[in-house]
Amino acid sequence: MQVRRQRRSKAGRLIGRGRSTRIAIAGIAAVCLVSGGAAYANTDAFGKHQVGTEYKAGLQVSGDQVIKPLGDRLVTKFGKFMGSATSPDGRFLAATATDKKMVLQIFDLKTYRLIWTVGSATGVNTKLADGTVGQEGPTWSPDGKFLWLPQKDGLTRFAVNSDGSLGAMTTVAIPVVDGHSALPGKSAYSPDGSTLYVPVNGQNTVAAIDPSSGAITRTWKVGIAPRSVAFVGDKLYVSNEGGRLARSGESTIESYGTQVPADPHKGTSTTGTVSVIDPASASDSVGSINVGLHPTALYAGKNTLFVTNTFDDSVSVIDTTKGHVVQTIETKPWPSSDVGYAPNSVTLTDDGHLLVTLGRANAVAVYQYHDDPQEPVNYIGLLPTDYYPSDIAQSDGKIVVTNTRGIDARGPELTFNGGPGTVVATGHGTHSTTASLTRFTLPNDQEIAAATQTVFTQNGWTDTDVEKASGSKAKAVPVPKRIGDPSTIKHVFLLVKENRTYDQIYGDDSRGNGDPTLAQFGENVTPNQHALAKQFGLYDNFYDVGTNSAEGHNWVMQGDNPEYTESDAGEYIRSYDTENDVLGHQRSGFLWTAVQDAGGTARNFGEFMPFLNKPAGATWQQYYCAATGVDNGGDPAQLTDPAIRVNDQSPIPSLNEISNHDAPQFDTAIPDIYRYQIWKQEFEEKGPASLNMMWLSSDHTGGTAGPRAQVADGDLAVGKIVDEISHSKYWKDSAIFVVEDDSQNGADHVDGHRAPFQVISPWAQHGKVISGFESQITMVRTIEQILGAQPLNQKVAAATPMYNAFTSKADTTPFDAVPNQIPLTEGVVTPPSCGVDTLGKKGAAAKKVTEESAKRTAVPADQKTVAKKWETWSNKQHLTGNGAVPDYAHPEQLNRYTWYQTHSWKKPYPGDSEIYAPEDVPGGSIPGVDADG
Repeated sequence: MQVRRQRRSKAGRLIGRGRSTRIAIAGIAAVCLVSGGAAYANTDAFGKHQVGTEYKAGLQVSGDQVIKPLGDRLVTKFGKFMGSATSPDGRFLAATATDKKMVLQIFDLKTYRLIWTVGSATGVNTKLADGTVGQEGPTWSPDGKFLWLPQKDGLTRFAVNSDGSLGAMTTVAIPVVDGHSALPGKSAYSPDGSTLYVPVNGQNTVAAIDPSSGAITRTWKVGIAPRSVAFVGDKLYVSNEGGRLARSGESTIESYGTQVPADPHKGTSTTGTVSVIDPASASDSVGSINVGLHPTALYAGKNTLFVTNTFDDSVSVIDTTKGHVVQTIETKPWPSSDVGYAPNSVTLTDDGHLLVTLGRANAVAVYQYHDDPQEPVNYIGLLPTDYYPSDIAQSDGKIVVTNTRGIDARGPELTFNGGPGTVVATGHGTHSTTASLTRFTLPNDQEIAAATQTVFTQNGWTDTDVEKASGSKAKAVPVPKRIGDPSTIKHVFLLVKENRTYDQIYGDDSRGNGDPTLAQFGENVTPNQHALAKQFGLYDNFYDVGTNSAEGHNWVMQGDNPEYTESDAGEYIRSYDTENDVLGHQRSGFLWTAVQDAGGTARNFGEFMPFLNKPAGATWQQYYCAATGVDNGGDPAQLTDPAIRVNDQSPIPSLNEISNHDAPQFDTAIPDIYRYQIWKQEFEEKGPASLNMMWLSSDHTGGTAGPRAQVADGDLAVGKIVDEISHSKYWKDSAIFVVEDDSQNGADHVDGHRAPFQVISPWAQHGKVISGFESQITMVRTIEQILGAQPLNQKVAAATPMYNAFTSKADTTPFDAVPNQIPLTEGVVTPPSCGVDTLGKKGAAAKKVTEESAKRTAVPADQKTVAKKWETWSNKQHLTGNGAVPDYAHPEQLNRYTWYQTHSWKKPYPGDSEIYAPEDVPGGSIPGVDADG
């Protein structure tokens, strides 16, 4: 029977107009709504909360939430969990992990403690050099005597002792096919235990493996990016995250070598399927069932299969006797937004409670299932978890939740070296990642209803967060209260920089909450950012949400880091940054599509662009000379000389159409002052769009120039951009947001996620220190609010716009860029043909600047050979040129390279007995899949 149209009640309940016997959609109970008078009406009520501090409502985390989970919390500080599985007897839980040289952790659920570790870190119980883990957790044999760990090109099988410790291990390889790794997903044994079935995610197949010999006995072609497999009866079901294969003439965008059916405007995949395999059949034919977008986890019941549609925010219920979906359960608990809850795991208790983890809501949704796949489930409520729940299981009558991010980045402090002329800083870092288990007895329905209000409070969900235009002629203000009401701001500029913490840049500004001992790139390196903070306001409580660039650009452009990227972090093989991977794009689109859908225009200068197409042989020196040449009165045509002209491209049609293809994306061998000149040329000729995006990547460091020079280059570019805008006719109705994509490569005394941020506008608060809790999410909401765009997802919808950053009375005083105080050519081995940067000095003064810069970066004669090896190494780290990748270099190696440069190749890295060549660095052979750049 066809699904009939449904409407939503004021309380959020979905009301069917006519009965549907095929698909019933479970709505939200009225008890879930939090009134406007609740303790937390929205994220604005986080006040001056600091990330990492415990408050009455819970621990503040960087993702605009507080967490206070139900039950008992067990924290591990050995990286993020990627997935988990409980042993057949329910006693042990095995969890894959990443980011801390730890790939596997075993927990005894009876004693509730960590009992075994596997990886390359010092002190692990079992050494394993391969640092990769799959998107899903390990698999236990039916008798609990073996454990299979998914890794990049196969699996590692461990013997399991009766006490949960691990014994002998065996590697089972799955061959690379056409250059594509296997990337195994969540595997499952056949009902008789004779065969292990593995979804080969990177090759769009499922492999049958003999558990004893490790031999692949058979393969089937399935849909795109198979994620999990499960048996119901004698049939094997496969969740295909990328859906079906594309048909001829269909719009597509690539994911790991496969063209995926896609929406060309929003840049997202458009299908989701479950494949059906009959292993007993001699035929290789595979059935297919349509489900929602990004099917991930599977749970098998009696004649029933539950499928989490992670990007569709729903669970499909398949009646396996009928071979199709008979019920779709909405997992959208907050009526104000339909996007972004990320259901990613599901289980069914003996008494019929269906439990679904909502990764991005830090919650478990609870439903009553009636032992009939066609009978609509009843929604009961929500239970709070730790940060990003990813798996749910049962053990000894209790529910156990695996939380990917635990209590956020509150692990051991990290040490960072900022390069020549900077201090070594130790403090909180984004790679101080944690994970956790939370365990509880399932409450009764009344207690669940009460806990639901707690979840709403922790997420800042209310019934008044998203208000549409008033309908009357409202007075224009900088940030309207209602979406669509007029703003005094018509042009928004979003400048995205790379990898710095607040203390690294502003720790030396005594007005704010800074630690001057951590100011590696203080006012002498970043004079423009300091001058801008004095004129337009200092923000000392702003947070970047992501751990690294792979996550950071998603948070800025999507207001979320979709589950696909969260779970890909153990390998980063399908993709790192998802600019060219359709599966990393949420179904609601991007910041620019939201603005376009609201009737605005957008223009892009390198941001979220994956394909640089830089001419072979083009050098940093050439770009530097072109940029400075124009500043000195030279012909602007030199900026696009064929020898250096890039041809930046995006596979997302809507982004490609609005991009200036001469504007470089990430490449540390192109200075930001060149990016500024490309932008300036268009700005003066055509003026700005409603939304203008720009990627300034020099402060990532690791390029041709030294670290201080690169950060100074990025600072100067920002100053010049603001100077240009503020002296133009567009200044009176403009706002400039300057944000880092992430803050991973620095220390901060408050939290590693705290980052430099600026709002620059005639309408910005001038000269104040603004200490209210803000984040990239509230920034995205503010930009959308100004330009009349709808919030991209529930995280953005719950965020309070940055009203306190603006004022109703404009101050149109322009900004004059401050000259750099660090030579932009510091650390450059081959001087540019136009000459080194002497900071505008002449004669003897210029010579002194050059000599001091050269002395700071000089290599002693006895270290020239090893320094040359490091130079060769750096050229292979995708820091520059076509295919440049942020954070590609392994941190153990990059940290030493920076240290050696900093200390003029005269001092070993702390803890080392000598200055190592790249290949001799301890741990350097391990893939840097989650490196900090």
